[in-house]
Amino acid sequence: MSGNYVPLYRKYRPQTLEQLVGQEHIKKTLTSAIELGKIAHAFLFTGPRGTGKTSTARILAKSLNCKNGPTIHPCGECESCRDITNSVPIDVIEIDAASNRKVEDTQNILEKIQYVPVNGKYKIYIIDEVHMLTNHAFNALLKTLEEPPENVIFILATTEVHKVLDTIKSRCQRFDFRRITTEDIVKHLRYISDNEKINISDDALFAIAKNSAGGMRDSISLLDQLSLLGVSKEVTVDDVNAILGRISFDTLNKLSSKIIASSPNEAIEILNEIYNAGNEPLQILTNLSEYFKNLLIVKTCRKELLQELTGLNEPQIEEMLKQKDQLETQQIVFLLERITYYIKEVKLAANQHLWLEVGMIDLANMTENTTLLDLQNRVKALECGSAPVSQPVRPVLQPQRPVVSIQKPPENTQKSVETDPVTRPAPIPPAESPAAQTVKPELEEFTPPPMSKKPDGNDINTLWQTLLMNIKSPATKALLHLATPVKIAEDEVVITFKNDKLVSQINDTNKKQMLIEAANTMFNQQNSKVIVRLPQSGDAAIASAPAAPVSSVLQEEKKNIIPEQPKTPEPFQLRHEETVNTPEEVPQEDMPVENDNPESAEVSNPQQKPERMETDQEKMVLELFDGKYIE
Repeated sequence: MSGNYVPLYRKYRPQTLEQLVGQEHIKKTLTSAIELGKIAHAFLFTGPRGTGKTSTARILAKSLNCKNGPTIHPCGECESCRDITNSVPIDVIEIDAASNRKVEDTQNILEKIQYVPVNGKYKIYIIDEVHMLTNHAFNALLKTLEEPPENVIFILATTEVHKVLDTIKSRCQRFDFRRITTEDIVKHLRYISDNEKINISDDALFAIAKNSAGGMRDSISLLDQLSLLGVSKEVTVDDVNAILGRISFDTLNKLSSKIIASSPNEAIEILNEIYNAGNEPLQILTNLSEYFKNLLIVKTCRKELLQELTGLNEPQIEEMLKQKDQLETQQIVFLLERITYYIKEVKLAANQHLWLEVGMIDLANMTENTTLLDLQNRVKALECGSAPVSQPVRPVLQPQRPVVSIQKPPENTQKSVETDPVTRPAPIPPAESPAAQTVKPELEEFTPPPMSKKPDGNDINTLWQTLLMNIKSPATKALLHLATPVKIAEDEVVITFKNDKLVSQINDTNKKQMLIEAANTMFNQQNSKVIVRLPQSGDAAIASAPAAPVSSVLQEEKKNIIPEQPKTPEPFQLRHEETVNTPEEVPQEDMPVENDNPESAEVSNPQQKPERMETDQEKMVLELFDGKYIE
């Protein structure tokens, strides 16, 4: 008896175009082509699995090779129709491209194309899963597919049309099969159930249709499996969920209620019951995500569409309508994002149950702090620098700053306190009440810190120091300390060196680009203009500030410590001036020295070695440690 049993999806396979379910646009087009006699030499059927691609190819072959054909109503009794129904490869050859994907298999097909059909008018090749063919096999088929013999028709079927070569697709008439609607699947399942005497409820049929994702073959196969339970009792939604390994709606509703109420302890208890019932962690999270997806639909869509979009019955939708007011839309979306995250983690984790429990605790603590109003208040409070609007403003006391006592001390204590300038408290105005006096020092904590004053645009030294801070290279920064800023503005930056070697060293290397990038960062612009040159006579009028302040401070200290010397310098005095030289000062060979005694100048000149300052490393060390050369 088992050998004669035919599965329902084969028993109820459509045999004519009229019996095709849910593909009205394809039925209309093929019917017109057959009636008008405009039959293409190649067809390409594409779409999801279980939507009728192979069945339509067989129906088309029957309609063309029937003894009464071409006709839209094949008789099903002639020899050609019986051969197609029984899958006997005489004139209609079905090829599985997944197992015959080599170029040799394609060449075998092309060798037999020249033979005339035996029973029908056409020799029809149905190539299923054609995207599995190799590129060489596609190329071998290409020329024949473009200009096949007069009595040969190719019907290509695939679920992944993007893998088919464009040159193949351009030579076929393409028909896109759509997913079958849930309503059409339910109607067809009810028709099969009535014919097969299967006792099943409408809700169960609806659950089957929703689970099939638009595929009729999957729905009929699941109905065939459930028919074994419909002998003694009616098949319900719980039976469908048990077969699919899904969690019932009532269990998911109870678990979601604990998540919404932010009760992680109770949520974990329900989760353990579900897990101990044999449900896998991935299946639990998937069902929970589908539940919150339906809850999002219930919250955002019209009530008339809820049953169609969610696949739930009216009592279940009523339960969800009670929950939708407890969550905001962005909270449901947030929960869905977190569930999706934990689904990915569970797939990759070795201990899936661990991540399942961690995810459940995380979900049960998400909703209490994610309302939109609270988030807006927190953002507003952060922007204003004060407490949230929805809460009263309370002064925050810092432990390192004790509250000043308001009790009036005795007179002798008051006098002793006033003698000490460090511990003397500020005088309390007599008009203020004690309560105001206690609150005043506490409210000082909310006084915003003073904003740092922007550097004055005329203070060229400040701007120069700011520009140097943007230089990343320490060697370049040390070299630039020898420069004198003349102009620092958005339109132009001008600095001068008293040594032409330093000018060329800046202009001819990447140090110039560092200066340009520092100016870009300082003025928040692109392609700043930077000029490095020797001093000119008009630089004093351009500059608005004295030289670098560090040098001036050292000169003042020099005046205060060293007594005034005669104008005629001595060799010892010249050596002393070398020791006070700072990185901001230029090399001694470029500095004019007032000396009326040529002999003393001759003695001092051999001790001055400015060429030592020409390397960046030496300049950096001298600038960082305020050092000097010791012979």
